[in-house]
Amino acid sequence: MIDEIARSITGIIDETEAAARAARTPEELEDVRRHALGRRGALAGLFGRLAALPEADRARAGAHLNEARRRLESLLAARAAELGARASAARFEAERLDVTLPGRRGPVGRRHVLRRTLEEIERIFIGLGFEVVEGPEIEQEEFNFNRLNMPADHAARDSQDSFYVTDDLMLRTHTTVVDAHVMVGRTPPMRVLTSGRCYRRDAVDATHMPVFHQVDGFMVGERITFADLKGVLATFAREMFGPQARTRFQPGYFPFTEPSAELAVRFEGRWLELGGCGMFHPRVLEVAGIDPERYTAFAFGLGIDRPAMVRFGIPDIRLFWENDLRLLEQF
Repeated sequence: MIDEIARSITGIIDETEAAARAARTPEELEDVRRHALGRRGALAGLFGRLAALPEADRARAGAHLNEARRRLESLLAARAAELGARASAARFEAERLDVTLPGRRGPVGRRHVLRRTLEEIERIFIGLGFEVVEGPEIEQEEFNFNRLNMPADHAARDSQDSFYVTDDLMLRTHTTVVDAHVMVGRTPPMRVLTSGRCYRRDAVDATHMPVFHQVDGFMVGERITFADLKGVLATFAREMFGPQARTRFQPGYFPFTEPSAELAVRFEGRWLELGGCGMFHPRVLEVAGIDPERYTAFAFGLGIDRPAMVRFGIPDIRLFWENDLRLLEQF
């Protein structure tokens, strides 16, 4: 019987070697291993026959079987390493990059239409000698209202229903608040433009949002008049909307300017309201530490969202905030 076991061992080794060479994937090689060395494999069956051998032959047959198992394990491990190396080489070749090829340009983003409009407005006023200044979006009530001639009981506060963070801190309702900051500690003459987001509790519709963008400018100096204001804004309108743009000033009211006016520009056959303007109220200059007897100043505030809507044919202000590429990629 021991000779029969020896012949079976030789057959299992030869069969396993041939099957291992034929295996092309780790999965196929695992099937070969299970067939030869698994719990119910060919070699395990021979181990089960050892109990039927005489005791003198049992040790010798067991040694042959153990040697056969070590040989098969070594053979299968070597074949597994070979298949792994081939797989790695194939994957490396598939993922290899040809560094001599020209690079592929990735998608390039673009500035939002509101940001582009704001930058264009800033560029125009910089050309007119204005300094661009930014300020915080969370403001003290003192600067947002009181220093702009709107004390706590002033009726104008009703039209600027605000978002309060604390009893004294609020989201700014206009960029004019930055003017009140800038004038403190500076000596005229000054030409300043401020810009950024503002917040009011407006009901959302096609032309209103609780957050909107605004630019605000002012000029302080000796003998500054309303004529200077009209000249600056008329020049801005022609630069922004084309040489054929016409401006219109209608009487208006703002607590921090006197006299005050509403500015509109005729653009593509229609009048578009841009914002308000006027001469700074003497009280505003006085609170900022500027002598209103010696200096005068004009100020203006212009919206950005609505002019951009008209200029680019955008029908609904809410589209600015939806991040829809179908809109944004047009401009």
